[in-house]
Amino acid sequence: MVNQAVEAFLDRVTHRVRRRDAATLLALMESATGERAAMWGPSIVAFGMYHYKYESGREGDAPAAGFSPRKAASTVYLADGVNAHPDLVGRLGPHTSGVGCLYFKDLADVDLGVLEQLVARSYTAVTAGTFGLRARDGGAGS
Repeated sequence: MVNQAVEAFLDRVTHRVRRRDAATLLALMESATGERAAMWGPSIVAFGMYHYKYESGREGDAPAAGFSPRKAASTVYLADGVNAHPDLVGRLGPHTSGVGCLYFKDLADVDLGVLEQLVARSYTAVTAGTFGLRARDGGAGS
């Protein structure tokens, strides 16, 4: 059963492809993480949480995996950073990326098996204990 807040958020997605892809990502991320979806803020569908603590002493909690059906593209968040997984990212198919995000125009063109492996690996890396690296610092691959 989908969390009511998540369901309400996804029901408001008007872009046909983003709406379809959101349903795909919801199932994929639940499978990859073993977590139920919950809202993190007004626009991110989150799966599990992790605690981070940087050398500077700054610490907090954040989603261990997540996505958002943005207007321009579906965004998948990788807390340990895109660069931590070059072997999988290179096999995804059409996408663009930022430090901790992958952007997809259409998941129909993406290898969903590879995406599920990527989400599962990232989720495992950040939930294994206190995660102290920032995505921009190289993530789990450093």
